[in-house]
Amino acid sequence: MTVPVDIYLDLGERSYHIYVGSGLLAHLDAYMKDMPLGRRVLLVTNPTVRTLYGELVEAILTGAGYQVIPASVPDSEESKSLDVAGQLYDTAYLKELDRHSVVIALGGGVVGDLAGFVAATYMRGVPFIQLPTTLLAQVDSSVGGKVAVNHPRGKNIIGAFYQPKLVMADMNVLSTLEVRELKSGLAEVIKYGVIADGAFFAWLERNLEQLLVMEMEALARAVATSCKIKAAVVQEDETEKGYRAILNFGHTLGHAIEALTGYNIYRHGEAVAIGMVAESRLASVMGLLPAAEAQRIEDLIKKAGLPVQIPVHLSVDELLASMERDKKVLDGQYTFALPVQIGRAEVFRGIPGELLRQILTRK
Repeated sequence: MTVPVDIYLDLGERSYHIYVGSGLLAHLDAYMKDMPLGRRVLLVTNPTVRTLYGELVEAILTGAGYQVIPASVPDSEESKSLDVAGQLYDTAYLKELDRHSVVIALGGGVVGDLAGFVAATYMRGVPFIQLPTTLLAQVDSSVGGKVAVNHPRGKNIIGAFYQPKLVMADMNVLSTLEVRELKSGLAEVIKYGVIADGAFFAWLERNLEQLLVMEMEALARAVATSCKIKAAVVQEDETEKGYRAILNFGHTLGHAIEALTGYNIYRHGEAVAIGMVAESRLASVMGLLPAAEAQRIEDLIKKAGLPVQIPVHLSVDELLASMERDKKVLDGQYTFALPVQIGRAEVFRGIPGELLRQILTRK
């Protein structure tokens, strides 16, 4: 195991460490040893990840004296539902998990969001650990405490802010990641450069090829930098009353695309990539972002092999209606996190529908 990068997210009594390094899963018991946790563990994963890493994690925990209750959920966005959450509640109750028992999420963003939602709501909250196994989960969904399930009419509209006790991003698990999932995660990595770190964005422009071939040193730097940026934003605004909303760049339109395509056509990062391109154009049309910088954003997203065009079969009216229902809309006003330069974003409210229609109509 390499010496991991240790990122501390300081939220008072809800503070925790985010570790980024290679070979971390094999030492999970050591990281949990001094934490005040019960001995029963609900290990939530999916069939693919269970085959690859579930038995290893279960063996490590069992050897350290934990009673592990494995729970496998389908490997799809449809798993983020109240029905599947209900199945996990049943398992937790029947296996006599109490308020000191631990829920561990071993998987990508779907598993992390679902397991975190169950942890936040079972017995009004039990301890929760994130072991993200996709690039997207490592840089985004595992950090910051947003947990949720979907509703047929909207993504993540049933949820809570509930911080984990520990996050471990093991670089070794990325070696089994399919290329499409890697690219989906890169969308969120690019987002961090756009909204908060222009030097990081420039580094991504120079080193994207190394990331695409999974060069581990470059990936570790990308993950650690992304987590540091997100941790800094969350520390300033844990429950998204203002500044944290910059993390939603690309997500307002991206979530609409996901919802309107039934969550089974686009991966999350792919939808966000389309959203980032359209929202950068919006910022440019509004005079907030130089056109050349909007083009740099689009060029890097294209270079990452991500989609940039809004699906032609989705009408502008459908997209606008879906965005109106987005949880970021306040008092019926369209709200967007938009870049004002590469490396800085701000939140803008009251964006006219006609201006959005102009952007969404552009091909």
